[in-house]
Amino acid sequence: MALSLLALALAWPATTVQAQSDGAARAAAQRPGANVQGNPGGNLSLPSLGDGEGLTVSAERRLGDRIARSIYQDPDYLDDPMLVDYLQLLWQPLLAAAKQRGEVPPELAERLAWELMISRERSVNAFALPGGYLGVNLGLLAVTERPEELASVMAHELSHVSQRHIARMMSNEQRLAPWMIGAMILGALAAGSNPQAAGAAIAGGSAVAAQQSLKFSRDMEREADRVGFGVLTGAGFDGQGFVSMFDKLAQASRLNDDGAFPYLRSHPLTGERIADMQSRLPSAAAGVGPRADAPVRPAGLPSAAMHALASARARVLAERNSTRWSNWAQIAAGPAAKPGELYAGALSAQRLGQHDRAAELAQRLRTAVAGSDARAMADALMLELLMSPGAPANAALLAELRDAALASGSRGPLLLGAQAAVASGEAERAASRLQVWVVDHPRDAQAWQILARAHQNRGRTLRAVRAEAEARAAHFDWDGALERLKAAQALPPAQRNADPIELAIVDSRRRDVEDRLREAMREEDKR
Repeated sequence: MALSLLALALAWPATTVQAQSDGAARAAAQRPGANVQGNPGGNLSLPSLGDGEGLTVSAERRLGDRIARSIYQDPDYLDDPMLVDYLQLLWQPLLAAAKQRGEVPPELAERLAWELMISRERSVNAFALPGGYLGVNLGLLAVTERPEELASVMAHELSHVSQRHIARMMSNEQRLAPWMIGAMILGALAAGSNPQAAGAAIAGGSAVAAQQSLKFSRDMEREADRVGFGVLTGAGFDGQGFVSMFDKLAQASRLNDDGAFPYLRSHPLTGERIADMQSRLPSAAAGVGPRADAPVRPAGLPSAAMHALASARARVLAERNSTRWSNWAQIAAGPAAKPGELYAGALSAQRLGQHDRAAELAQRLRTAVAGSDARAMADALMLELLMSPGAPANAALLAELRDAALASGSRGPLLLGAQAAVASGEAERAASRLQVWVVDHPRDAQAWQILARAHQNRGRTLRAVRAEAEARAAHFDWDGALERLKAAQALPPAQRNADPIELAIVDSRRRDVEDRLREAMREEDKR
């Protein structure tokens, strides 16, 4: 299953949005100066389209968890810590702004996942799932030129979730059981690159019929635009990002669509939507591109230089053609290569086995971005290259970058530094640092996996097997987690009894996982 269609378009057939009894509230909300409930700033937004009462928040989260589990198991799911870190620099300010504006009330903030996912797909696409899971395709990250362009798409998708559009559409299809809804969503995700798998996922007459109209209503699209614009600017991003991203998509729609722009089919652009976004900008900002009068970027938001490196990484990771890698490596070799080109060239050279060339380009990149917020990504790339088999020996630089990464508070450098520490025989340092991290981030599957290797290298088999179980549990693989916990309990007494506290944790976690499995079985029986 490849994530090639926009799952946001989970949609069921569009229906009348509001009953006549809602007309007065709609008119009042549209009056100039009206204060929308839950929006303390009095900012105008579209009137309520319904409250999604047909699907409770808990049920939506459970459905989202089940779909997320399938995505975690898909080969196109990508947990690239450096790209995840970059997306979080966009995502967290947007989420904070949505909460401050009242778009995300406390119940949704606490009970939905608000978790980002990345797909390896090259299509220009993003997706949102029930329960607050949101994702970005590498193709979308690769084509955007500035942080606010990518942030505008994320703000739009966040608004679909915060306004409970998914739940509302599901309420319109109450005749469909939750399992059928989940199958339809997974079928939509699969359809782009594997129509046969998609057909199997949505088999059944009523599901097939409903899947054909997987799209949000026009009212919901307008609401997501307007709420998303407020969230984007409320987070400190330039609202021009919405207009320039719309312009990119509009230009793409005028070209021959070869399947690379599913976003346009599930989120069709109209002149009204584009004009609406343009009207929200100052008159001087009617064009596309960076504005001379753009607001001062708040501290903490990523720079265009950092975005260029993240975009370059996405392009290389999404590409499987060695000819393209060769071209990018050649471009980077030029004396006037820009930081993004240097990054793409270094990573491409490494993938081609040209390790000396990769290291030389990475060092040029580190010099080029010295003093900027992009330096951390450049250092992480250098550490990644030095760790790869066949890389030129540079023990001093490797140790320097490893130690700095281990001391980092960011996930990407920390996990990379921990891998370097395990590889260099310092598993104790890696385990100590990761143990603190997973306490605060218990659903970080990759951190648990690295921690398992660190424990195994230290001869602590019980802890290693339990960490493997936690990695599976983090992705809702309860069967796999239970199997590993049973394996931990079945270890020879000498290995189990040497760590009685850990054994007690294993026993407790086994009971927790068994409860999860029983709950899942009850839900299956309801089908």
